Amino acid sequence: MSLEKMGQAAREAAYQLATVSTAQKNRALAAIADELEARSEQILAANAKDIAAGREAGLSEAMLDRLLLNPARLAGIVADVRKVITLDDPVGAEMDSRVLENGLRLSRRRVPIGVIGVIYEARPNVTIDIASLCLKTGNASILRGGRETFHSNLELVRVIQHALAASGLPEAAVQYIDNPDRALVAELLRLDRYVDMIIPRGGAGLHKMCKENSSIPVIIGGFGISHIFVDESADLVRSLAVIDNAKVQRPSACNALDTLLVHEKVASTFLPQLVALMNERKVTLVGAANAMTLLAGADNLCEAGPEDFDTEWLGLTLGVKLVADVNEALAHMREHNAGHSDAILTNDLANAERFVNGAGSAAVYVNASTRFTDGGQFGLGAEVAVSTQMLHARGPMGLTELTSYKWVGQADYLSRA
Repeated sequence: MSLEKMGQAAREAAYQLATVSTAQKNRALAAIADELEARSEQILAANAKDIAAGREAGLSEAMLDRLLLNPARLAGIVADVRKVITLDDPVGAEMDSRVLENGLRLSRRRVPIGVIGVIYEARPNVTIDIASLCLKTGNASILRGGRETFHSNLELVRVIQHALAASGLPEAAVQYIDNPDRALVAELLRLDRYVDMIIPRGGAGLHKMCKENSSIPVIIGGFGISHIFVDESADLVRSLAVIDNAKVQRPSACNALDTLLVHEKVASTFLPQLVALMNERKVTLVGAANAMTLLAGADNLCEAGPEDFDTEWLGLTLGVKLVADVNEALAHMREHNAGHSDAILTNDLANAERFVNGAGSAAVYVNASTRFTDGGQFGLGAEVAVSTQMLHARGPMGLTELTSYKWVGQADYLSRA
């Protein structure tokens, strides 16, 4: 496999996509959705091979859940592609148009970024999300999925490339590195002659490796400890339902709840109720020293160690700690890798505002589950990543975040004085 040739082909495809009409891009997206439905049996069969290999390799249930495709999840992926068709195409949109004193009309116009390299782990839906969003924004993409999703991703890329060819667009608009050799990842990270942006989707180790080794700008995201703070003014009964959703609805997701911070004034009332619910859900509780007595009724309980509040659980485990107020909750979050999705449950407006302003997270919620941090839930159609850095894009990265801009000046044969 020659990444140099892949890069050349991707760059050429990006040149072509930059001038393709919205209607033609939408036709290609519709063809991808139709092809996904037509080849659903083959896709699910390929995914079954990956699941079987994953079980044999001893992957955790959380990782297998990330890897799994079933008819319902595949239907959701198809729906996301069709949702992208309905969204406005940001390419060509003008921003900040104004006329200068000399008569020059100046504006910024949205343009594709170019070629985007995405390195991701055991989520086959990411293949379709990236392809559809990049296509809609006129970007070419080079994908490198994890070995756990090898068969699934190969089948999905075949579907995409077949639909692109049938729609008159270059197949090289979406390419996949199908060699599991990790040396190719390092080579991709240095392919700055052709690739304009790298997006890693995975754990902290992947992000660290990309930051340290890439000669291409890297969008960091997807990792962060998700917190919920239960304030003393919160409706405790309704809070339980939100916590249950954030922890249990899909525990392997990156926006699932990792740490619950509880105001010490309501802990004696609230924690026994929490324990009863978490016992039903078979959730293991990892308690700070100040919470252990109140968590004693838990079926599965252990005291938190030095690294536990820095752990993204990705499964049915929940850290619990008591705090004195919203300021102590925010201090804990700053110390323990908050940055992705965090929430406060409160009926106190001042505390809600203090939390929203003080949290450094990409997505902050008041009286809502952290599970909403998702491109589909935000109305973006899908996402290529959830960015947790401060520059360019934050939170779910949809269409707009996959564009840059150019300055456009228009005048009547104007010369500079």
